[in-house]
Amino acid sequence: MRHLTAADIAGFEKIYRLNLVNGLPGFKPANLVGTAAPDGRTNLAVFSSALHLGSDPALLGIVTRPTTVPRHTYANLKASGCYTLNHVPEALAAPAHYTSANFPDDVSEFDACGFTADFRDGFAAPYVAESALSIGLRLLEEHHISNGTVLLVGTVEHVYLKEELLRPDGTLDLAAAGTAAISGLDGYHAVQPPVRFGYARVGQPPVAE
Repeated sequence: MRHLTAADIAGFEKIYRLNLVNGLPGFKPANLVGTAAPDGRTNLAVFSSALHLGSDPALLGIVTRPTTVPRHTYANLKASGCYTLNHVPEALAAPAHYTSANFPDDVSEFDACGFTADFRDGFAAPYVAESALSIGLRLLEEHHISNGTVLLVGTVEHVYLKEELLRPDGTLDLAAAGTAAISGLDGYHAVQPPVRFGYARVGQPPVAE
């Protein structure tokens, strides 16, 4: 196997290093983060950094890039305290990726990229109408990381999903949802039905259900 050290990685050309390090965690969730500015302008951005932080209470996190330049998503959710996570449909991977372009502040990625902003139940942030699973979150706390990125922790206040995606045991059928996954910076993948195992116990090797 090839061995890369920290010094090797630091010495790589910038784009090569970005591609390599972004791919190291493997497959990541593809989500569109929806926010709204105080004047009502909507914003939409693709994120691959969403992570589960706890179930009781239900907490999810996203990591934003350094705020050394204007970050519309960060500014909007800080102002309103609300944001949405919306699963990216496989069929809409291209327009979802297009939201990562550097649009001017007065241009809504919803409009520019062909998505529908859907405000529901008085929540201050827009959902993506085309998503099979959407989550409304309220900002709870933020943690600044040494490299300038920021971990934003949100409490789950709302979940909207197609009824057929919710299994009797509470698990989600993401393959049926058509949810995309991301590898690296720009690789979008279809999700296959999983091999599922029961609760792991010592002395009982897992058997596929």
